[in-house]
Amino acid sequence: MMGRPWQAPRLLLAILVALVAFTCRARKKTFFSVQEVPASESYVIATMQFVTEEFNKESDDKYSFRIVRVLKVQKWITDHMEYHVNLEMRRTTCQKLETENCTFQEGELYKQIDCFYTVYVVPWFEKYKILTKNCTNG
Repeated sequence: MMGRPWQAPRLLLAILVALVAFTCRARKKTFFSVQEVPASESYVIATMQFVTEEFNKESDDKYSFRIVRVLKVQKWITDHMEYHVNLEMRRTTCQKLETENCTFQEGELYKQIDCFYTVYVVPWFEKYKILTKNCTNG
């Protein structure tokens, strides 16, 4: 009968451990869906426009860059939406403020960049945020 006084504290300790474990698990992202999507999807097109604008704003290059090819797009849906995108960009003949009739540079000014982006997207509110960016000379 001496063991009975310890049962209540053990039960409380077990409940406390379970609550802590459940809370920690709830904080982790739960992926509802991960799928490859076509670059022609409307939300992908808007996201690529955002990525291009941000790249050109941050670039020290006096010429603007444009996407040549989107290699792969994955849509990750959690409590929000993320696009994970592999793409190729090239330097154009247009300087940063120009946006029309921009052909790609050839010869000495030719430059291609390969990029991977992760973009937080809430397209119905036109909200975009670059979470990760990794670009290398192609």
